[in-house]
Amino acid sequence: MQPFILTFKLAIIVTIILLIISIPLAHWIAFSRSRFRYIVETLVSMPLVLPPTVIGFYLLVAFSPQNFLGHFFESVLGIRVVFSFTGLVIGSVIFSLPFMLNPIKAGMQNFSINLVEASYCLGKTPVETLRHVILPGIKPAVLTGMVMAFAHTIGEFGVVLMIGGNIPDQTQVASIALYNEVEALNYHTANLYALALVGISFFTLLVFYYLNRPHAQHQN
Repeated sequence: MQPFILTFKLAIIVTIILLIISIPLAHWIAFSRSRFRYIVETLVSMPLVLPPTVIGFYLLVAFSPQNFLGHFFESVLGIRVVFSFTGLVIGSVIFSLPFMLNPIKAGMQNFSINLVEASYCLGKTPVETLRHVILPGIKPAVLTGMVMAFAHTIGEFGVVLMIGGNIPDQTQVASIALYNEVEALNYHTANLYALALVGISFFTLLVFYYLNRPHAQHQN
């Protein structure tokens, strides 16, 4: 059970961090007129098209103690990133960011601009408008982003393997444990891991489609 406990711990922490990051970032992308928003939007969407091992490799290189960033984290902050749970969190946040950001951004872009302008006319600040007007109106989009980010983090393999390694009780999540059992030809145990991951994936997708059902009916 330890790989599953570690997997769920990682998914919960990453989902919370992504929610905190994605809401203001999605708001800026949706409502900003800056030309730089297209560059930012492209960068955060790169994990959708890049192989996970590419992202994992560059994170491994960047946070290696031999390089500046990794040396700074380890010597100044006392945080070792590579081959640690912290590395899993950082890698998963970067790799799962578009799965949280894109649904929230789409919800904000489809939100009525008249309601936003009315809020500004009543003297509300952008932060107050976001909290009391926009977020309550895009709650299905926020919940969808949370479900997708959570599910995607549970299923990660390449990124977490590259930056976190395969350390039991520390970085060995369920997908890596499954890979280990297959390599050791322990197909019975591998099948248990696989069935559990299939069940978790089915449940999270079921939640995803259920959350999107009222929105789809409203559009029809």
